[in-house]
Amino acid sequence: MKKKEQQTGYEHVIPDIEDWPIYKLSQDRRNFIADIDQFITDRFMRQPTPKLTDILSKTIYLERIRMKEEPWKVDPPNERQFWRKIRNQLMGQSLDRSEEEARRTNEELLRKIVHRYSEEIVGTFQKGTFLFARRFLTLFFTRLLNTAASRNWRRFWGSKHRLQDRLLVRGHVETIRALMKKGTVVIVPTHFSNLDSILIGYALDSFVGLPSFSYGAGLNLYNTGYTAYFMNRLGAYRVDRRKKNPIYLEVLKGMSKLSIQRGVNSLFFPGGTRSRSGALETKLKLGLMSTAVEAQRAIYEEGRQEKVFICPLILGYHFVLEGQFLIDQHLKRMGKERYMQSRDEFYSFRKLTKFIWQFFSQENDITLSFGQPMDVLGNYVDADGHSFDQYGNEINLEEYFYTAGKVTKNLQRESEYTKRLGERIVERYFKDNIVLSSHLVAFAAFQIVKNKNSRLDLYGILRLPADDYVFPMATMREVVGQLRQRLIDMAEAGEVKLSEQVMYDVDQLIKDGISRLGTYHIAKPLRFNKKGQIISESFKVLYFYHNRLTGYGLEEKVQWKQFDLEMV
Repeated sequence: MKKKEQQTGYEHVIPDIEDWPIYKLSQDRRNFIADIDQFITDRFMRQPTPKLTDILSKTIYLERIRMKEEPWKVDPPNERQFWRKIRNQLMGQSLDRSEEEARRTNEELLRKIVHRYSEEIVGTFQKGTFLFARRFLTLFFTRLLNTAASRNWRRFWGSKHRLQDRLLVRGHVETIRALMKKGTVVIVPTHFSNLDSILIGYALDSFVGLPSFSYGAGLNLYNTGYTAYFMNRLGAYRVDRRKKNPIYLEVLKGMSKLSIQRGVNSLFFPGGTRSRSGALETKLKLGLMSTAVEAQRAIYEEGRQEKVFICPLILGYHFVLEGQFLIDQHLKRMGKERYMQSRDEFYSFRKLTKFIWQFFSQENDITLSFGQPMDVLGNYVDADGHSFDQYGNEINLEEYFYTAGKVTKNLQRESEYTKRLGERIVERYFKDNIVLSSHLVAFAAFQIVKNKNSRLDLYGILRLPADDYVFPMATMREVVGQLRQRLIDMAEAGEVKLSEQVMYDVDQLIKDGISRLGTYHIAKPLRFNKKGQIISESFKVLYFYHNRLTGYGLEEKVQWKQFDLEMV
């Protein structure tokens, strides 16, 4: 970045909000919903009548189960009446009706269900609400930063500390800004915290200068009034993870496909949910991702040449608000152990403010690393939107959707393209990940524990009394030094990126990593005791932060010996 841009952020690619694609879509919401209704109805009506009847029956059954077992405050008050009428109408079909009559009834019911879902899913974008949110977040973050960093409420109106120094935007920013003018951008971030959406949205607007993106928000967020108010007006579409029936899932995907096809920039987390283990995602959910491939083919079918660009985004935290809760969930799921699960208490303004206070007061930073942009087949693209194969040769993307010389729909072929795209996104997650000092120190410490207790499995290690052990500085110095050298070699080969702190003197690196690691948690993953010794108060939380560097094969590159791990 240029010096000025580091201080003030980029100018907006599209200065006038009313020219933003998401604003235009919101203004045309009624027609957009009508397009979704027709698109999904047409897709299901290609099914044979008995198959369509089965789909409707399954949908009704699953919805009745959901209403009974998982009711939410945000659910419409007429929910039960609606599904009761649908069920009665479907059951009212006489067995001696003709197939034509049964098909008409099925289509009528299908249209009602699809329209109910599309109305629920599609959000709005209100210019006034967006401008208020922009001003509020800037004021809130800036005031809290200056107060917390100075640790003095008298500095509430100070201006010494800047958000740009804490929210660090790195990577292919210039390329992404250029691509906004060439087609539609789909950002696919890693997902570690419920803070992700807020931070990404704020950074894209205030630092990168991009128009707002359409993004999915869990319907559970709408259970609280103030959250629902803003979500309803800031371009979020609602995702109800309780609904697993085939019609709802198709409406959700259809909405995404048609939105991208209309040129609305989109953001979704391909991991599907927050990383419970703390590791970078390796298995992506391909449902919404396939809609980008479908949208690209549909654009070509319309005779247009605009491209859909995919941009990985890797978030880096020194500590994650929900880390204790997430690792509990992960361990219970993986080990079938009876862990006492921590409560996920994010949805509290007090908790959020406390977290941000800790974040700012400890001089932490959050990195947002924009990865190498690509087309929907996973080919890298330049700032002009040209696609290149693995050998650096420019290719014509449209030809990949040809059959007999013209663009055709081929869902099996597009399914393979989606798998390929998912693999390339995961590859960029690892290569564009920025290793923080806390990541490296946590990885080294937990590997030392594993090496010392090589006969124990993971759950045996996690049951060890953490407060009985001390990590000698000499041991940490040697292991961190070896790991860092391996990371430097990998960075030079383009296999990972390193933060500035990783290049500190090894002792300084260790101290920096420990001072930043998990500072929000009551039980610290690592800290210095009064004697200046390195100890852990929770191997479980340490394991969570260690996992950020799994998948690189680092543990295999250490010259392991029986390193010291002293008993208290």
